Amino acid sequence: MTNTSFTALRVTETPLHTFERSLINRPLQDLPNGEVLVKVAYSSLNYKDALSATGNKGVTKTYPHTPGIDAAGVVADSQHADFQTGEEVIVTGYDLGMNTDGAWAEYIRVPATWVVKLPKNLSLKDSMIYGTAGFTAAQSVLQLQHVGLRPDQGEVLVTGATGGVGSIGVALFAKLGYQVVAATGKPQSKAFLHTLGAKEVIDRTGLQDDPKRSLLKSRWAGVLDTVGGEILTHAIKSTQYRGLVACCGLVASPNLSLTVFPFILRGVNLLGIDSAQCPGDSRTQIWERLAGEWKLDNLSQLVIDTDLESLNKVYIDKILQGQIQGRVVVKIG
Repeated sequence: MTNTSFTALRVTETPLHTFERSLINRPLQDLPNGEVLVKVAYSSLNYKDALSATGNKGVTKTYPHTPGIDAAGVVADSQHADFQTGEEVIVTGYDLGMNTDGAWAEYIRVPATWVVKLPKNLSLKDSMIYGTAGFTAAQSVLQLQHVGLRPDQGEVLVTGATGGVGSIGVALFAKLGYQVVAATGKPQSKAFLHTLGAKEVIDRTGLQDDPKRSLLKSRWAGVLDTVGGEILTHAIKSTQYRGLVACCGLVASPNLSLTVFPFILRGVNLLGIDSAQCPGDSRTQIWERLAGEWKLDNLSQLVIDTDLESLNKVYIDKILQGQIQGRVVVKIG
């Protein structure tokens, strides 16, 4: 396979430090070292991918580069005993698509420790409807449950509810019997969020923080926050006594401006969620849940299907402009 060429969406930096994207053919030998070569069938679009695709040096330091932090496909070649040619696998997280050439290409080559075997009852496409977004949502729900969040404790708030993590978070909580309140800046998406299982949809402007107040009226038993900043601050101040808040995003802001009062007067717990470096055993456990008892019946309602050409011309810009509802799945092979 050393002479094989493949199609990739490549981002290059110009001498004027602008960035251009194009579909090109690359030789297979240009891929980075790794024990497992995967022929990619599907990838997806995440906010981090769009940042990489537009030259954000905080995500990708060196160009030219191929983004794509999610991959599902078939093992084309393996130098590791745990994976055999022809096996269906998933690769998400770690450095894929950040500073290692990613899955917006027909092939990736990665370390074996990054690879998870596709669980039974989950198709390659379904795994990319979840992708890093769904994995992060499931990881957040699992961590909240592990610390003690139960459906009978009250309402659960999901912020950024029309995004990838948020929409799957809404659907997962609803499937597990929680009372879900979905916060969004897109009033036109109210019906969509109710379809996913939200019992109430609120405008995110209702979560604007009052910096003069250290605590607000308590409401939330749990929070899955995907945006950070002022909305996260407001949510923490509004969380019930001994309530739980999972934080996994910073699209609004990485800053958190509040006192310690929610933590020492109400005993609120703030849980940080990082999916990129999640250990392999935990990663496999989460994927098994998403393929099993947590598998969503309404996955098709979450997905926008596209290919690399339309991804490049349309959807990268749309996600940066906040115009995506649910998940964008990219057919590669």
